[in-house]
Amino acid sequence: MGGRSGMSVNGAGERLRAEDPREIAGYRLVARIGEGGMGTVYLSRTRGGQPVALKVIRREYGSAPGFRRRFEQEVQAARRVQGYHVVPVVDHDTTGEQPWLASVFVPGLSLHEALAAHGPLPLPAVLQLVGCTARALTAIHAAGIVHRDLKPGNVLLSDQGPYVIDFGIARAADATQLTASGGVVGTPQFMSPEQALGDPVGPAADVFSLGLIAAVAATGRHPYGEGGALTLAAQIANTGVRPPRLDLYDDRLRPLLERCLSADPGARVGAGELAALCEKAAGRSLNDFAGWLPQPLTEELAARGRAARTPTPDPTVTDPGPRPPHGPTFATAPTAAPTEAPTPPPYPPTAPAAPRRTRTGLVVAGTAMAVVLAVVVTWTVAKAGSTADGRQEKGEGKPSGQPSHSTGPAPTPSASAAASDDSGYTVVFRDRPFALRSPSGANIVEADLDVPQVVQDTPGREIQLSEISGGGWEFYTPMGKSAGKTPQQCLQGAQSDVLPAEIKAKDLRGTLPVGALLCTITTDKRLAMLEVTDITTSHGNLPDYATRLTLWQKR
Repeated sequence: MGGRSGMSVNGAGERLRAEDPREIAGYRLVARIGEGGMGTVYLSRTRGGQPVALKVIRREYGSAPGFRRRFEQEVQAARRVQGYHVVPVVDHDTTGEQPWLASVFVPGLSLHEALAAHGPLPLPAVLQLVGCTARALTAIHAAGIVHRDLKPGNVLLSDQGPYVIDFGIARAADATQLTASGGVVGTPQFMSPEQALGDPVGPAADVFSLGLIAAVAATGRHPYGEGGALTLAAQIANTGVRPPRLDLYDDRLRPLLERCLSADPGARVGAGELAALCEKAAGRSLNDFAGWLPQPLTEELAARGRAARTPTPDPTVTDPGPRPPHGPTFATAPTAAPTEAPTPPPYPPTAPAAPRRTRTGLVVAGTAMAVVLAVVVTWTVAKAGSTADGRQEKGEGKPSGQPSHSTGPAPTPSASAAASDDSGYTVVFRDRPFALRSPSGANIVEADLDVPQVVQDTPGREIQLSEISGGGWEFYTPMGKSAGKTPQQCLQGAQSDVLPAEIKAKDLRGTLPVGALLCTITTDKRLAMLEVTDITTSHGNLPDYATRLTLWQKR
């Protein structure tokens, strides 16, 4: 597999090469941050300075019969994924000369990189890694998607737990000429037996892959022994006759591996049950990420985060010139209120991108971070001697347009991050990207601000988004507008400047414009503030809202 193409001195990517484009669909490219079998990933930034990773698909894929249609279908499916620990696809274009897609940023480095640089993880970290990744698979499978290429290179480690990337995109390669003759999509040494044999795969295939990841993360060794990628794939395909040796693994991990690595897909543990079992074995909440990684890894993540705040300059650009009046941007966020502890902006301003030409947009949802975005690789059985080391590209974020449901892990109060004042509230988390997207079809979804997440068929949350009878938002808890971003101002707005209980789709933009601060006391009696950062046209009656969510709780 083609891995990362190289890193610059500041860790934020490699300088653009002479053959690289300088702009894609209105996004000015800043650096090259990865390359693999399916394309190249570039770092770009919104006008507000937020990072965006654009994966430009190789020309041979884009010209292959059936690829663009399948690519569109699979990306649309991936964009429906919402839940914990997933890094969703948030924008794409299949109509240009070269198709491209973009993904949200998360802080972190790939598990493959972490294992190569720092060795196996301690058992508590492995259990939390597997449990949180299983949560991500639960969300992915709920959207009707099978990842098909789950491997250490597609799992990112961050200070907020692991994240899964590139789910569902591997299937698009099935429609290309490149895999028309006996091809197998995925990474051989992390395939399930049914995938290695070319049989149909379902969610259980991803659970098998996660079991392999758990074994490698705990010991640095593959449970099927030594050998090249295709040798290991052959052993996995024969697992019904010769199962892996698991007696050398820790007593707390071995039962989980046995339930993941069953030759029979129907006998494997479900992703949801696996998450619960890992939490029980770890003896701590899967939401508690305080010190979850060894100190050297924690320091590495912090260093990458600092490096990502400094954009890699393009030596061919000496003067970016004045900003254009439009293009992939965000509304500038209001500055922190004077009573709040001031914090520096996560990224310095950069040159703006050119105007967008595609029908969809992108909204950045990220914090200062270093990112890894894996490029999916197509492996063919005939390609003897090929390798797949799981190395990945970095990428994340989103510039103007349709927001994503993915909101990251459940919030956990942090003493170091908590800020308090005479309002009686302390911070649970601040400025977490949270997308309120129109549900597909004539459906209803609910936004739970305490988690946070957007769910379906679960009434009683704070906000209902409906595409029925013309569409609209309904507030389950009284919602008001705040004059500022302190908890005192938010509480006052929630109690005094109360919005109507229901706002029709046609009135949303006028009632809740960009820059609006919406506050409510949640169903869990916390104080929540949504800052509207962008509004875009969606496929339905409702516009899509990109927001930043801050949550406080009573001291």
